[in-house]
Amino acid sequence: MNWYSVFRWVVRGVVGILVRLEVTGRENIPERGPFLLIANHQGTLDPLLVQGSCHRTVHTFTKSTQFSSGPVFRWLLPRINAIPARRYRVDPQVVRIALRLLKRGEAVGIYPEGERSWDGTLQPFRRGTVRLILKAGVPVVPCGIAGSFRAWPRWSRRPTRARVSVRFGEPIHFGVHDRRHEREEALEATTARIARVLVALSQESRPADRTGA
Repeated sequence: MNWYSVFRWVVRGVVGILVRLEVTGRENIPERGPFLLIANHQGTLDPLLVQGSCHRTVHTFTKSTQFSSGPVFRWLLPRINAIPARRYRVDPQVVRIALRLLKRGEAVGIYPEGERSWDGTLQPFRRGTVRLILKAGVPVVPCGIAGSFRAWPRWSRRPTRARVSVRFGEPIHFGVHDRRHEREEALEATTARIARVLVALSQESRPADRTGA
């Protein structure tokens, strides 16, 4: 059984109950080939929103502690292509896994802030994520989430029904930076560019672009 497809089908139904979701820009998601899906992280629902809205299978970085938080998560997370990643530290094993998946033509999803926002605004990026983007050299599809902070912030125990939008932007190409000094030289400019795009995509109102979930 394709558990990922089942999961996505269930997620779409659950998300439709929890929030009023609008999705735009699906045409920007490559139909085939590798890409990195880079999203801002406003609230608890973000992984469901992103994976439920993207028609491609995405292997998503997930904090490693989730895999030991109970039998349900231990069973579910590997079946929905979650990649265990340690927070606040460089994890070479995760980088190797991501690069192998991309080489196979898969999609990898990362929240570059590394955690949910405390105030709904974009937080500083983990530098390791940007280095991975530069080393991989695959298209980067930015994904802006707006309204999920209001729907379910990190400190709340339950969601509040709210309007939420997920917007996929046009792929960004940074090229391959094989050498470490090349990645370091391009680090700040790459970070700034992705941040600008995510901030623009996560603005609250763009009613002319509505396409529905």
